[in-house]
Amino acid sequence: MTSAVVTGIGVAAPNGLGLGPFWEATLRGESGIGPVRRFDASRYPATLVGEIDDFVPEEHVPGRLIPQTDRMTRLALAASEWALADAEVTPGTYDTTEMGVATSAASGGFEYGQRELTALWSSGPEHVSVYMSFAWFYAVNSGQISIRHGMRGPSGVFVGDQAGGIDALAQARRNIRKGTPLVLSGGMESSLSPYGWVARIKGGHMSARHDPADAYRPFTAGADGYVPGEGGAILVVEDAARARDRGARVYGEIAGYATTFDAAPRHGGTPGLRRAVEGALEDAETDPSDIGVVFADGAGDEAADRIEAEAVAAVFGPGGVPVTVPKTLTGRMSSGAAPVDTACALLALRDEVIPPTAGIGSVAPEYDLDLVTGAPRPWRPGAALVLARGAGGFNAALVLRRAV
Repeated sequence: MTSAVVTGIGVAAPNGLGLGPFWEATLRGESGIGPVRRFDASRYPATLVGEIDDFVPEEHVPGRLIPQTDRMTRLALAASEWALADAEVTPGTYDTTEMGVATSAASGGFEYGQRELTALWSSGPEHVSVYMSFAWFYAVNSGQISIRHGMRGPSGVFVGDQAGGIDALAQARRNIRKGTPLVLSGGMESSLSPYGWVARIKGGHMSARHDPADAYRPFTAGADGYVPGEGGAILVVEDAARARDRGARVYGEIAGYATTFDAAPRHGGTPGLRRAVEGALEDAETDPSDIGVVFADGAGDEAADRIEAEAVAAVFGPGGVPVTVPKTLTGRMSSGAAPVDTACALLALRDEVIPPTAGIGSVAPEYDLDLVTGAPRPWRPGAALVLARGAGGFNAALVLRRAV
């Protein structure tokens, strides 16, 4: 069966803009979490965020696109440029019909939408931009990326909160297997406006703590919830044979995937994360003993953390596999989080080192996890498992391994 491999990565994260700066900051344990600066959040119960403060759109996006795009789309366009450059894909490498796009989204263009709704309310409909018709939409990143790079192959968008980032990468692999040689895939989020902020607060799982070092601490006693973040990653996914023929550098293979959905609590049933893990391992034809690290979802919520820890322990045994949550340095980036974790996993395979979970003193003993904390941990790479869960019951699991 056709293999799908990752040949290029573009990252925009609160602790690093670009793949190199992000990875170096992650290994150093350098956090991008701090007080909200984009707007006055002092009136809200949650005031911390992972915010990208060194992105100047005009340096990365053509001027004509600035009025048409929300911040999330500008970040996605920049990351797609970086990913293609990293993969050494240039115009002419593939025909335009041989390239597609599959991204994920959770919030859409909240900042753009709030600005235009304010204009409508305060000044009237004639003051609303015509670009509002698409700039807020979930699928806009896929559309703008495909237009920007002339990608006329299969394109789409997945909406599954955190899990959507894995679903998009799985769709990229699916399209590779159907005959599309290259798919740009991943997710990017930026909903840092009052409109987006109150929507997150309404979910009831954001940390209300005001100390960046103490706010987002998954798998610890007294975990208080999560800190949101903006950013994400765009990856170049290619047919392995085509990538090999053009001499591309390969980070790793997307080897296995599975997704499940939890019923609402009122309907009963058991959480489906374990089944997603087992399904991804089966899809990859990989034994649990072959997994050398798990990049956990790390919700930072006691009940959700317990479900994830129980799923990991059930499959791998108590403390049976190293686990890490590098997003403690960035905050949870909704649909952008799993693509960033995927980038971390691929770099961990390349550099033979597991990035740590920062800011965690000790794991609550009831979780039975071997959580990598403090400093990066050397490892002999086997395969890596990336987990993600989205609000509403979405679960997704992705197996990555070195390409043969």
